[in-house]
Amino acid sequence: MNCMKIIYRIGILYFLCLSAGCSNSEKEIEPDNLFVSFDVVHPALARATSTNFETGDRMGVFLTEKDVPLEVSGNYVNNELLAYSGSKWESARKIYWNDGTYDVFGYYPYVAPLTSVDDLPFEVALDQTTAREGNSLGGYEASDFLWASSKNVTAGDGAVKLTFAHRMSKLNVRLVRGEDYDGELPEEAEVYVHNTVPSATIDLSAGFVTKNPYGMARTIRATKTGIYQYSAILVPQRIDNSKPLVEVNELLEKAKAAAHALGVGTGIDPFMTLSFMALPVIPTVRLTTRGVVDVNTQQYI
Repeated sequence: MNCMKIIYRIGILYFLCLSAGCSNSEKEIEPDNLFVSFDVVHPALARATSTNFETGDRMGVFLTEKDVPLEVSGNYVNNELLAYSGSKWESARKIYWNDGTYDVFGYYPYVAPLTSVDDLPFEVALDQTTAREGNSLGGYEASDFLWASSKNVTAGDGAVKLTFAHRMSKLNVRLVRGEDYDGELPEEAEVYVHNTVPSATIDLSAGFVTKNPYGMARTIRATKTGIYQYSAILVPQRIDNSKPLVEVNELLEKAKAAAHALGVGTGIDPFMTLSFMALPVIPTVRLTTRGVVDVNTQQYI
């Protein structure tokens, strides 16, 4: 009888051990294919400082079921923040695969809160010479909007490959010595791009950028990218060589009024006079950036 009790107790203990999953290992290791990972490819010649992402960079990622329209919310994954550690992109939480096929969308730099995926507001920096401070991007880098997508992805496909592409335009400026310029080129210059609209909207499902039709044209300061070389990131648009005449006349009339208020006679067009005096065919006096010069005596008047 006692033997029977001992055998019975041993059998119960063995059963409980099996039910509790007794194991020598401390925890189970999750297979890599259970959660989403990313293989991110940076476009060539992307940054002012390098051709790759930098530690602390942040991007946003969406996952939708195949052929399901991208929305602000209600996707399988909504605007998940991924940070670059210097070797890989990581999210604060693990994103687990589910059964099915998915479309993946990525963009950079990260935006939060995100109010629209069809018309995401975006602006390039007016001063693109500002430097990066910690995780806060400099003006040039913050203006360089990148976009990528990967369609028909499943759990068994491995890491999701996102090959980014530039969605803004890039203007390169190189200083060269002109025929009539005898001085040395400045190693540190200020280069400005005028008459461009810096605001746009972006369709995150297709990567399309549209200039804000109601945006005001502004001036953008370019950043130095090399010796005598400068670059500026611009919203794709057609840039006119000059402003419409009516706008120029309005500004000119305001400037004339200011000149008359300073004492210029009302019967004199100050800017026509200044333009005439600056002509190189004037043999006696010349208007320069330092004042009026008597050509005969080579002295300032």
